[in-house]
This record gives sequence, C-alpha cells and structure tokens, in this order.
Amino acid sequence: MISGTGGGGVSRVDRLPWRRVLVRGASMVPALRDGDVLLVRMGREPAPGDVVLVRWPARPQQLSVKRAVRPESGGWHVEGDNAFGSTDSRELGPARVVGVAGWRLWPRPRRLP
Repeated sequence: MISGTGGGGVSRVDRLPWRRVLVRGASMVPALRDGDVLLVRMGREPAPGDVVLVRWPARPQQLSVKRAVRPESGGWHVEGDNAFGSTDSRELGPARVVGVAGWRLWPRPRRLP
C-alpha cells in the first residue's frame, strides 16, 4: 500500500511522468518487500503481469502496488503476489491503473519483469 495525496481534484502524483514509489506492507512478497523503492511510469497502459500503481474507487486517496491480471469493465483486476497478505480486486473490485513500475531502485536495483 502507498498513501495517496490530499483531497479532491487532480493530485500531483497524477501529473508527473515518472514517480518514485515506496512499497509499504507485505502484499507483493516475494517479488517486492516493505521498504523497496520503485520507479513508476505514470499514465502508461499496463499488460497482464506488470507491477502497477493503482487507485480504488472505494478508496480514492489510497495508492497501492499490485500485479495486473486482466482488464475488466471499470478498470483492471489486480492482485498482490502474497494472496494471504493482500487486499486487492478479490475484495475491492476493479482498480484504476495510474502507472506501471519498470524498475526497483532500492535495494538491489533491477528491471521488473
């Protein structure tokens, strides 16, 4: 999970082409861990299997890092890699993808699959 920015309107996170994102929680273990830093391309269309940054209609101020599974009407079905530690589309329904993670910057920098 990633905390969103302030109230209504378009937030700063939605306007920047690249964004550093800090992973919080264990929903993406083993691929990503709490404290990992990702480089996310904002506004990029995802493909199934991509690590994505999403917003939930039911939680508009919350940003989450999940894995894109498939497009659905109303957004994307996304899931955490850790099924036992993730709140995702299985509970919240489709999410709106706001960016696609391409790199883990910290620790052990590497391109994400």
